[in-house]
Amino acid sequence: MKLYAVSDGPPSLAVRMALKALGIQYQLINVDFCALEHRTPDYAKMNPQKEIPVLDDDGFHLSESIAIMQYLCDKYSPLSTLYPEDPTERALVNQRLCFNMNFYYAPISAHSMAPIFFDYERTPMTLKKVENALDVFETYLQRLGTKYAASENVTIADFALVSSTLCLEAIDFDFSPYPLVRKWYSTFKEEYPELWQIADSGMQEIIAFEHNPPDLSHMEHPFHPTRKPKA
Repeated sequence: MKLYAVSDGPPSLAVRMALKALGIQYQLINVDFCALEHRTPDYAKMNPQKEIPVLDDDGFHLSESIAIMQYLCDKYSPLSTLYPEDPTERALVNQRLCFNMNFYYAPISAHSMAPIFFDYERTPMTLKKVENALDVFETYLQRLGTKYAASENVTIADFALVSSTLCLEAIDFDFSPYPLVRKWYSTFKEEYPELWQIADSGMQEIIAFEHNPPDLSHMEHPFHPTRKPKA
């Protein structure tokens, strides 16, 4: 098994935590985002979306971090509480995964990551969208009343949500208005230090880039505007 991943990419970090939690041996292949290795024809054969990560399970190629984590649980540990079999419990995990992808990570990435790597700015509006996402997550945690995002046990939904939340920690975001989110996040770090070590490795890279943004002016990215070098 091989995982094509980027070392500081939240979706890649989530999959790596799932692989670690499931005890699955695999080869980690670093994809150089800055060199546009994910835009090459060879990479596109594995994933026409040309996004990261991609799992290669003996020739079976699967993209999208959510689908990868679900597949790993279903195939290699179908009885794991990481992805419960009970339809209601699984539905909550799936909902939190969708919430992360569409409602939580998207504004967090736009506010924290995009201005580091490309010609975007943090604005009152990008901050407002992040605060809205955190407000909703706070509400979910309050209403369900469990230790983790979808259960008393950690699930693959937590891996996705943790990998998104660390992007905010990397830019010194103030979590004090969101006590339940802060408690959930701290609990994960304390109870799963080996998994957090994976997440933290990516966060440290983001912190370094936050203080010293990479010069990607040479990059001809098809979707994101690159910063022009300072005169």
